Amino acid sequence: MADGRPGYVRLSADGGLTERIERARRALRECRLCPRGCSVDRTSGERGYCRAGPAAKVYSFMSHPGEEPPLSGTRGSGTIFFSHCTMSCVYCQNCAFSQLDAGEEYDPSGLASIMEELASAGCHNLNLVTPTHFTPSILEALGIAAGRGVELPLVWNTSGYESLETLALLDGLVDIYLADIRYADAASASAYSDAEDYVPVSRAALAEMHRQVGVLETEDGLARRGLIVRHLVLPEGRSGAPGVLRFVAERLSPSTHVSLMSQYYPAHRASEHPEIDRRITEEEWREATAALAEAGILNGWVQEPGGGVAPIAGTNLRPREPR
Repeated sequence: MADGRPGYVRLSADGGLTERIERARRALRECRLCPRGCSVDRTSGERGYCRAGPAAKVYSFMSHPGEEPPLSGTRGSGTIFFSHCTMSCVYCQNCAFSQLDAGEEYDPSGLASIMEELASAGCHNLNLVTPTHFTPSILEALGIAAGRGVELPLVWNTSGYESLETLALLDGLVDIYLADIRYADAASASAYSDAEDYVPVSRAALAEMHRQVGVLETEDGLARRGLIVRHLVLPEGRSGAPGVLRFVAERLSPSTHVSLMSQYYPAHRASEHPEIDRRITEEEWREATAALAEAGILNGWVQEPGGGVAPIAGTNLRPREPR
Protein backbone atom coordinates (compact mmCIF):
# COMPACT_ATOMS: atom_id res chain seq x y z
CA MET A 1 0.00 0.00 0.00
CA ALA A 2 2.78 2.35 -1.00
CA ASP A 3 0.39 5.15 -1.97
CA GLY A 4 -2.17 4.39 0.75
CA ARG A 5 -4.44 2.37 -1.52
CA PRO A 6 -4.86 -1.43 -1.45
CA GLY A 7 -2.97 -3.20 -4.21
CA TYR A 8 -6.06 -4.38 -6.10
CA VAL A 9 -7.46 -0.83 -6.13
CA ARG A 10 -4.22 0.56 -7.52
CA LEU A 11 -3.95 -2.20 -10.15
CA SER A 12 -7.58 -1.74 -11.14
CA ALA A 13 -7.07 2.00 -11.60
CA ASP A 14 -3.98 1.66 -13.79
CA GLY A 15 -5.32 -1.24 -15.87
CA GLY A 16 -2.92 -3.83 -14.50
CA LEU A 17 -5.67 -5.97 -12.98
CA THR A 18 -7.18 -6.82 -16.38
CA GLU A 19 -4.01 -8.61 -17.44
CA ARG A 20 -3.92 -10.58 -14.17
CA ILE A 21 -7.54 -11.66 -14.67
CA GLU A 22 -6.81 -12.92 -18.18
CA ARG A 23 -3.79 -14.90 -16.98
CA ALA A 24 -5.84 -16.45 -14.18
CA ARG A 25 -8.64 -17.41 -16.57
CA ARG A 26 -6.17 -19.11 -18.89
CA ALA A 27 -4.77 -21.04 -15.92
CA LEU A 28 -8.27 -22.36 -15.18
CA ARG A 29 -8.45 -24.08 -18.58
CA GLU A 30 -5.56 -26.35 -17.62
CA CYS A 31 -5.74 -25.86 -13.91
CA ARG A 32 -2.44 -25.49 -12.11
CA LEU A 33 -3.57 -22.85 -9.64
CA CYS A 34 -2.31 -24.94 -6.71
CA PRO A 35 0.66 -27.28 -6.29
CA ARG A 36 -1.50 -30.32 -7.13
CA GLY A 37 -1.15 -29.36 -10.81
CA CYS A 38 -4.21 -31.35 -11.89
CA SER A 39 -4.24 -29.78 -15.39
CA VAL A 40 -8.02 -30.31 -15.76
CA ASP A 41 -10.17 -27.92 -17.77
CA ARG A 42 -12.42 -26.52 -15.07
CA THR A 43 -14.12 -24.19 -17.56
CA SER A 44 -15.64 -27.26 -19.26
CA GLY A 45 -16.80 -28.88 -16.02
CA GLU A 46 -13.82 -31.09 -15.24
CA ARG A 47 -12.97 -31.33 -11.56
CA GLY A 48 -9.54 -31.80 -10.05
CA TYR A 49 -8.29 -32.61 -6.56
CA CYS A 50 -10.17 -29.74 -4.91
CA ARG A 51 -13.45 -30.71 -6.68
CA ALA A 52 -14.21 -27.04 -7.35
CA GLY A 53 -15.96 -25.82 -10.46
CA PRO A 54 -15.17 -22.61 -12.35
CA ALA A 55 -17.43 -20.34 -10.25
CA ALA A 56 -16.50 -19.24 -6.74
CA LYS A 57 -18.41 -21.09 -4.05
CA VAL A 58 -18.89 -19.36 -0.69
CA TYR A 59 -19.97 -21.08 2.51
CA SER A 60 -20.43 -17.96 4.62
CA PHE A 61 -19.20 -14.43 5.20
CA MET A 62 -19.10 -12.33 8.34
CA SER A 63 -17.41 -9.65 10.39
CA HIS A 64 -14.99 -11.89 12.27
CA PRO A 65 -13.94 -10.74 15.77
CA GLY A 66 -11.65 -13.71 16.42
CA GLU A 67 -8.75 -13.25 14.02
CA GLU A 68 -5.35 -11.93 15.09
CA PRO A 69 -5.72 -8.55 16.87
CA PRO A 70 -4.51 -6.26 14.05
CA LEU A 71 -6.93 -7.96 11.65
CA SER A 72 -10.07 -8.03 13.81
CA GLY A 73 -9.46 -4.66 15.46
CA THR A 74 -12.63 -3.23 16.96
CA ARG A 75 -15.04 -3.88 14.08
CA GLY A 76 -13.98 -7.27 12.82
CA SER A 77 -12.24 -8.74 9.81
CA GLY A 78 -14.47 -9.02 6.73
CA THR A 79 -14.12 -12.76 6.30
CA ILE A 80 -15.31 -14.77 3.30
CA PHE A 81 -15.12 -18.56 3.74
CA PHE A 82 -14.71 -20.29 0.38
CA SER A 83 -15.81 -23.87 -0.16
CA HIS A 84 -13.44 -26.68 -1.17
CA CYS A 85 -9.72 -26.84 -0.44
CA THR A 86 -6.45 -27.86 -2.04
CA MET A 87 -5.61 -29.97 1.02
CA SER A 88 -7.40 -32.83 2.80
CA CYS A 89 -6.56 -32.38 6.48
CA VAL A 90 -7.95 -35.26 8.52
CA TYR A 91 -8.52 -32.91 11.48
CA CYS A 92 -10.14 -30.08 9.49
CA GLN A 93 -12.49 -28.05 11.67
CA ASN A 94 -14.17 -26.62 8.56
CA CYS A 95 -14.74 -29.95 6.82
CA ALA A 96 -18.42 -29.19 6.13
CA PHE A 97 -17.41 -26.77 3.42
CA SER A 98 -13.72 -27.48 2.81
CA GLN A 99 -14.29 -31.15 1.97
CA LEU A 100 -18.03 -31.86 1.93
CA ASP A 101 -19.17 -29.42 -0.79
CA ALA A 102 -21.42 -27.10 1.26
CA GLY A 103 -21.82 -23.56 -0.05
CA GLU A 104 -23.40 -21.39 -2.73
CA GLU A 105 -21.90 -20.37 -6.06
CA TYR A 106 -21.48 -16.68 -6.90
CA ASP A 107 -20.57 -14.98 -10.14
CA PRO A 108 -17.93 -12.22 -9.85
CA SER A 109 -20.55 -9.48 -9.51
CA GLY A 110 -22.25 -11.38 -6.66
CA LEU A 111 -18.91 -11.94 -4.95
CA ALA A 112 -18.14 -8.23 -5.30
CA SER A 113 -21.50 -7.50 -3.63
CA ILE A 114 -20.39 -9.57 -0.62
CA MET A 115 -17.22 -7.47 -0.46
CA GLU A 116 -19.32 -4.30 -0.61
CA GLU A 117 -21.53 -5.56 2.21
CA LEU A 118 -18.53 -6.27 4.44
CA ALA A 119 -17.10 -2.83 3.69
CA SER A 120 -20.44 -1.19 4.50
CA ALA A 121 -20.50 -3.10 7.81
CA GLY A 122 -17.30 -1.30 8.81
CA CYS A 123 -14.92 -4.27 8.59
CA HIS A 124 -11.23 -3.39 8.65
CA ASN A 125 -10.24 -5.62 5.71
CA LEU A 126 -11.36 -8.26 3.22
CA ASN A 127 -10.20 -11.64 4.52
CA LEU A 128 -10.39 -14.43 1.91
CA VAL A 129 -10.21 -17.89 3.52
CA THR A 130 -8.85 -20.76 1.33
CA PRO A 131 -9.23 -18.68 -1.84
CA THR A 132 -6.56 -20.12 -4.17
CA HIS A 133 -8.70 -22.45 -6.29
CA PHE A 134 -11.05 -19.54 -7.07
CA THR A 135 -8.35 -17.02 -7.96
CA PRO A 136 -9.82 -16.04 -11.38
CA SER A 137 -13.28 -15.24 -9.97
CA ILE A 138 -11.77 -13.42 -7.01
CA LEU A 139 -9.57 -11.19 -9.15
CA GLU A 140 -12.53 -10.27 -11.34
CA ALA A 141 -14.68 -9.58 -8.26
CA LEU A 142 -11.98 -7.36 -6.78
CA GLY A 143 -11.96 -5.26 -9.94
CA ILE A 144 -15.73 -4.84 -9.74
CA ALA A 145 -15.60 -4.07 -6.01
CA ALA A 146 -12.87 -1.47 -6.54
CA GLY A 147 -15.05 0.16 -9.19
CA ARG A 148 -17.86 0.35 -6.64
CA GLY A 149 -15.64 2.15 -4.13
CA VAL A 150 -14.38 -0.71 -1.92
CA GLU A 151 -10.89 0.14 -0.61
CA LEU A 152 -10.19 -2.31 2.22
CA PRO A 153 -6.81 -4.02 2.61
CA LEU A 154 -6.87 -7.53 1.13
CA VAL A 155 -5.95 -10.53 3.30
CA TRP A 156 -5.05 -13.80 1.53
CA ASN A 157 -5.79 -16.41 4.23
CA THR A 158 -4.07 -19.59 3.12
CA SER A 159 -2.90 -23.04 4.18
CA GLY A 160 0.53 -22.10 2.86
CA TYR A 161 0.21 -24.73 0.13
CA GLU A 162 0.61 -22.32 -2.77
CA SER A 163 2.26 -22.43 -6.18
CA LEU A 164 4.76 -19.76 -7.11
CA GLU A 165 2.88 -19.25 -10.38
CA THR A 166 -0.31 -18.26 -8.59
CA LEU A 167 1.60 -16.11 -6.12
CA ALA A 168 3.01 -14.24 -9.13
CA LEU A 169 -0.58 -13.32 -10.05
CA LEU A 170 -1.00 -11.87 -6.55
CA ASP A 171 2.23 -9.87 -6.42
CA GLY A 172 1.33 -6.23 -5.77
CA LEU A 173 -2.33 -7.16 -5.42
CA VAL A 174 -2.48 -8.79 -1.97
CA ASP A 175 -1.71 -6.49 0.96
CA ILE A 176 -1.56 -9.03 3.79
CA TYR A 177 -0.76 -12.73 3.68
CA LEU A 178 -2.16 -14.75 6.59
CA ALA A 179 -0.42 -18.06 5.98
CA ASP A 180 -0.37 -21.36 7.83
CA ILE A 181 2.84 -23.32 8.09
CA ARG A 182 1.57 -26.68 9.24
CA TYR A 183 4.42 -29.19 9.25
CA ALA A 184 8.17 -29.65 9.42
CA ASP A 185 8.33 -33.14 7.89
CA ALA A 186 6.88 -35.01 4.94
CA ALA A 187 5.53 -37.91 7.00
CA SER A 188 3.11 -35.73 8.99
CA ALA A 189 2.15 -33.70 5.92
CA SER A 190 1.34 -36.87 4.02
CA ALA A 191 -0.50 -38.64 6.84
CA TYR A 192 -2.63 -35.74 7.98
CA SER A 193 -3.07 -33.55 4.87
CA ASP A 194 -2.32 -35.79 1.88
CA ALA A 195 0.44 -33.39 0.87
CA GLU A 196 3.81 -35.14 1.02
CA ASP A 197 5.48 -32.15 -0.67
CA TYR A 198 3.98 -29.63 1.77
CA VAL A 199 7.24 -28.69 3.50
CA PRO A 200 9.28 -27.57 0.47
CA VAL A 201 6.23 -26.10 -1.27
CA SER A 202 5.03 -24.11 1.73
CA ARG A 203 8.53 -22.87 2.58
CA ALA A 204 9.09 -21.62 -0.96
CA ALA A 205 5.62 -20.02 -0.90
CA LEU A 206 6.15 -18.24 2.42
CA ALA A 207 9.52 -16.96 1.28
CA GLU A 208 7.81 -15.49 -1.78
CA MET A 209 5.02 -13.97 0.32
CA HIS A 210 7.63 -12.38 2.56
CA ARG A 211 9.44 -11.03 -0.48
CA GLN A 212 6.22 -9.47 -1.75
CA VAL A 213 4.91 -7.82 1.41
CA GLY A 214 7.62 -8.04 4.08
CA VAL A 215 7.19 -7.83 7.83
CA LEU A 216 3.78 -6.75 9.10
CA GLU A 217 3.12 -3.01 9.08
CA THR A 218 0.33 -1.47 11.12
CA GLU A 219 -1.41 1.87 11.42
CA ASP A 220 -3.30 2.69 14.61
CA GLY A 221 -2.93 -0.97 15.60
CA LEU A 222 -4.47 -2.29 12.37
CA ALA A 223 -2.69 -4.36 9.75
CA ARG A 224 -2.01 -2.52 6.49
CA ARG A 225 0.61 -4.69 4.78
CA GLY A 226 2.81 -7.67 5.51
CA LEU A 227 2.95 -11.34 6.43
CA ILE A 228 1.43 -13.11 9.44
CA VAL A 229 2.39 -16.78 9.90
CA ARG A 230 0.15 -19.19 11.80
CA HIS A 231 1.25 -22.49 13.33
CA LEU A 232 -1.21 -24.92 14.91
CA VAL A 233 0.42 -27.15 17.52
CA LEU A 234 -0.56 -30.82 17.13
CA PRO A 235 -0.37 -33.59 19.74
CA GLU A 236 2.88 -35.53 20.15
CA GLY A 237 4.79 -32.78 18.38
CA ARG A 238 3.44 -33.95 15.02
CA SER A 239 3.39 -30.42 13.58
CA GLY A 240 7.13 -30.03 14.21
CA ALA A 241 6.95 -26.62 15.90
CA PRO A 242 10.72 -26.27 16.57
CA GLY A 243 11.62 -26.84 12.93
CA VAL A 244 8.80 -24.64 11.66
CA LEU A 245 9.73 -21.74 13.94
CA ARG A 246 13.44 -22.00 13.13
CA PHE A 247 12.56 -21.75 9.45
CA VAL A 248 10.48 -18.63 10.03
CA ALA A 249 13.20 -16.90 12.02
CA GLU A 250 16.13 -17.94 9.85
CA ARG A 251 14.69 -17.94 6.32
CA LEU A 252 12.11 -15.16 6.65
CA SER A 253 12.90 -12.87 9.60
CA PRO A 254 12.84 -13.09 13.41
CA SER A 255 10.59 -10.02 13.16
CA THR A 256 7.95 -12.02 11.28
CA HIS A 257 4.66 -11.93 13.19
CA VAL A 258 3.81 -15.46 14.28
CA SER A 259 0.49 -16.66 15.67
CA LEU A 260 1.15 -19.82 17.71
CA MET A 261 -2.14 -21.65 18.22
CA SER A 262 -3.16 -24.14 20.90
CA GLN A 263 -6.80 -24.68 19.91
CA TYR A 264 -6.41 -28.00 18.09
CA TYR A 265 -9.18 -30.49 18.70
CA PRO A 266 -9.78 -33.84 16.95
CA ALA A 267 -12.39 -32.94 14.32
CA HIS A 268 -13.45 -34.69 11.08
CA ARG A 269 -11.46 -37.94 10.69
CA ALA A 270 -8.82 -37.38 13.38
CA SER A 271 -10.14 -40.43 15.25
CA GLU A 272 -8.58 -42.57 12.52
CA HIS A 273 -5.17 -41.46 13.83
CA PRO A 274 -4.92 -42.31 17.56
CA GLU A 275 -1.81 -40.18 18.05
CA ILE A 276 -3.75 -36.98 17.26
CA ASP A 277 -7.16 -38.05 18.58
CA ARG A 278 -6.98 -35.68 21.57
CA ARG A 279 -6.20 -32.09 22.48
CA ILE A 280 -2.63 -31.07 23.23
CA THR A 281 -1.33 -31.33 26.79
CA GLU A 282 0.04 -28.49 28.90
CA GLU A 283 3.52 -29.96 28.53
CA GLU A 284 3.21 -30.05 24.73
CA TRP A 285 2.13 -26.42 24.76
CA ARG A 286 5.07 -25.44 26.99
CA GLU A 287 7.43 -27.20 24.59
CA ALA A 288 5.96 -25.26 21.65
CA THR A 289 6.23 -21.90 23.38
CA ALA A 290 9.78 -22.74 24.44
CA ALA A 291 10.58 -23.45 20.78
CA LEU A 292 9.17 -20.03 19.91
CA ALA A 293 11.55 -18.36 22.34
CA GLU A 294 14.49 -20.51 21.26
CA ALA A 295 13.93 -19.57 17.60
CA GLY A 296 14.14 -15.90 18.58
CA ILE A 297 10.75 -14.89 17.19
CA LEU A 298 10.16 -11.31 18.30
CA ASN A 299 6.60 -10.52 17.24
CA GLY A 300 3.14 -12.01 17.22
CA TRP A 301 0.80 -13.78 19.61
CA VAL A 302 0.26 -17.01 21.49
CA GLN A 303 -3.33 -18.21 21.55
CA GLU A 304 -3.41 -19.82 24.96
CA PRO A 305 -5.27 -23.07 25.80
CA GLY A 306 -7.65 -21.07 27.99
CA GLY A 307 -8.71 -18.96 25.03
CA GLY A 308 -6.74 -15.78 25.69
CA VAL A 309 -4.40 -14.10 23.23
CA ALA A 310 -1.09 -12.90 24.63
CA PRO A 311 1.49 -10.90 22.70
CA ILE A 312 4.93 -12.42 22.23
CA ALA A 313 7.55 -10.56 24.24
CA GLY A 314 9.06 -7.85 22.08
CA THR A 315 5.96 -7.13 20.02
CA ASN A 316 4.49 -3.66 20.05
CA LEU A 317 1.04 -5.03 19.18
CA ARG A 318 -1.56 -5.76 21.83
CA PRO A 319 -5.00 -7.38 21.74
CA ARG A 320 -7.72 -4.82 21.08
CA GLU A 321 -10.94 -5.01 23.06
CA PRO A 322 -14.10 -4.98 20.90
CA ARG A 323 -16.36 -1.98 21.37
